[in-house]
Amino acid sequence: MQDSRKIKVGIGFATGRRSFRKILSTYVYNWRECGLNNLDKYTLSLIVAYDLNYSNTRTIHYTNIKPELYKTIDDACFIGKTRIRNEITNLIDRRVIDINEAMLLFGNEGYSVKRNLVLYFALKKKLDYLLFLDDDEYPLAVTKTRQTALWSGQHVLKCHLEHIGGADITNGHHCGYISPIPYIEFNDVMTEEVFKTFIEAISNDIINWDNIKKVMNNGGVTYADTEVLINNRAEEVPEINKAKFISGANLCINLTDPGRVKPFYNPPGARGEDTFLSTSLKEHKVIRVPCYTFHDGFSTYQHIMDGVLPINLRYIRANSDRIINRFYRACVGWVRYKPLLLYITQRENYKARMADIKLKLESSLPNVCAYFKRNEFMNILREFERYQFNVEKHYRQFNQVQQIWSKVINHLMENA
Repeated sequence: MQDSRKIKVGIGFATGRRSFRKILSTYVYNWRECGLNNLDKYTLSLIVAYDLNYSNTRTIHYTNIKPELYKTIDDACFIGKTRIRNEITNLIDRRVIDINEAMLLFGNEGYSVKRNLVLYFALKKKLDYLLFLDDDEYPLAVTKTRQTALWSGQHVLKCHLEHIGGADITNGHHCGYISPIPYIEFNDVMTEEVFKTFIEAISNDIINWDNIKKVMNNGGVTYADTEVLINNRAEEVPEINKAKFISGANLCINLTDPGRVKPFYNPPGARGEDTFLSTSLKEHKVIRVPCYTFHDGFSTYQHIMDGVLPINLRYIRANSDRIINRFYRACVGWVRYKPLLLYITQRENYKARMADIKLKLESSLPNVCAYFKRNEFMNILREFERYQFNVEKHYRQFNQVQQIWSKVINHLMENA
């Protein structure tokens, strides 16, 4: 990269919450505080793909940014239905892709589509690096002594910029309420063995029983690793079962070689867009960088950004409809994408794994329903069978998205 030109940095959000603006302000102030805005080396762009249906919002809840922030942000791009429709029309008119391909890549609902839109506009704007941030994650790390929580600010953008030049992707760490699984008080209905069986059925190589049990013992809280904070060392992400596992936020993508940028995908109605990207990174250098974000997954600590730092983080117990509903939705999302994940990464054992998962769900779900007093948890088995039945269709879509993305990127590179 030439020293004579500025490095174009983008921060991207795929969001459906009006609280996004508050998080944006925090990161822009963080950018200023670590001194990057005082350098002639960088420009900072904002790209937001927003969803008005997620929490019944209006366009103004995303576009009405504080004028003060534009002293730091050089350019802002807001992606709503009109912009998406115009871009799809443009690509079709230029015969880059057809309407079916456009809808698969950009036109449907879901996190993967929103993230692909952010990626696409970042490449179209010729940005060098794009940092994905979530609207419920704060640039803070929390650790714990015997009696109190200890907080430390994190220079998230600066940390990624220190490492992304030598990598295809950099991914930071997460602390706080990462897991949607509430604290479980085991009893005769929900024994530890039953819950372990259930978690093993729906989990993957990252979300597994050992990790979940440790988090549950902390009341649902994941604390930052003090060694990561002290040693300040980046490490290459290893490949596990044909995937270099990353998260969808605190995630920076190197755009300087557009041909190496991979798209997101998730089966319709499922999550896992970051997990499926992980399976496409065999030839990519992926670095875990030493910065944390605090995930407020239950929207419990929204005043942290106002300076209210709790001394103790409360247990997340299954004692409200809101928490149980979130857990249920997460379980459905996980079980919907698990057949495709195993189809991609463990094809040789796929049928055996599917049979084992079905047995574990059949044996554990009646107890899960009884414990939470919700019969709808039985839907998890039906959703698993439905997505298992459609796994070959979803696999074709996964490959089609890769091919369609290549067409779009080649078009951008030819017209650069």
